[in-house]
Amino acid sequence: MNRRRFLTISACALAASRPARAVTIAWRGTALGALASIRLGGSGQGEAQATFAAVEAELSRLEDVFSLYRAGSAITLLNRTGRLEQPPADLVEVLDLSGRLHAATGGAFDPTVQPLWQHFAAGSDAGEESAAAAFGHVGWSGLHYSADAVVFERPGMAITLNGIAQGYITDRISALLRSRGFADVLIDAGEIAALGRNSHMPWEVAVADPQGIVVQRLTLRDRCIATSSPMATTLAADGQVGHILDPRPGRTGPVRRLVAVSADSAAVADGLSTACCLLRRVEAKTAVARFDGARIETVI
Repeated sequence: MNRRRFLTISACALAASRPARAVTIAWRGTALGALASIRLGGSGQGEAQATFAAVEAELSRLEDVFSLYRAGSAITLLNRTGRLEQPPADLVEVLDLSGRLHAATGGAFDPTVQPLWQHFAAGSDAGEESAAAAFGHVGWSGLHYSADAVVFERPGMAITLNGIAQGYITDRISALLRSRGFADVLIDAGEIAALGRNSHMPWEVAVADPQGIVVQRLTLRDRCIATSSPMATTLAADGQVGHILDPRPGRTGPVRRLVAVSADSAAVADGLSTACCLLRRVEAKTAVARFDGARIETVI
């Protein structure tokens, strides 16, 4: 189970709002190993198929940057060697935004948490390395990057961009579709971006709680939304450790079961929803206020 199951397109609302003459063409595929979909409004079949081929090529290109499971991806090479020369511009852009999120959230958003994630994911096979030792490899200040290189300050460091990459990919696909002249689009590439309208009506998205019960319905136009739920995926065999880990020493872990954030950018919404699972109410409101147009939609 992953966090995408908490954010779905409201199919009933879409069907009810679409006039019979409207044409919406759908694509389904994968992005970073998870199911993805796109709905194009007012498009011809031939035009849509050419566009979907371009989308698939862009998704593959971005997976070559951000996937932790592709042996030759930029992030895999960085984690393996501790240094990446001439990093892709997409990686540098996401690291820039990650730095802003790290500052805004008081360190709750920190891609260098990957060694801690690996420690808990190893479970009983973790050996002698304790969680405290894993924490020693975590720290945003130990990551240095520029257009020329990305470098870890000390051995044992690693990064994951899973708390922001799906949102960034959603933004890139959105930009691609806009560049091809599409104005009415709904993209679900891990997080959701709604462009224009659904046949003269706003797009509608449903937010569900961890039990699968819809707790909120939102209408979106030219806006993005992301959800995070710490226990959507568990790392330890006993199911007690969720996939959103607090990188700040001495913290007890997530304080929210689910957070949904909307923003003009899916990457911003993605990063904020991840971090807000670790933040108290005032901290979360302060962090979100640092990003123009961002808004907390759901907190459980």
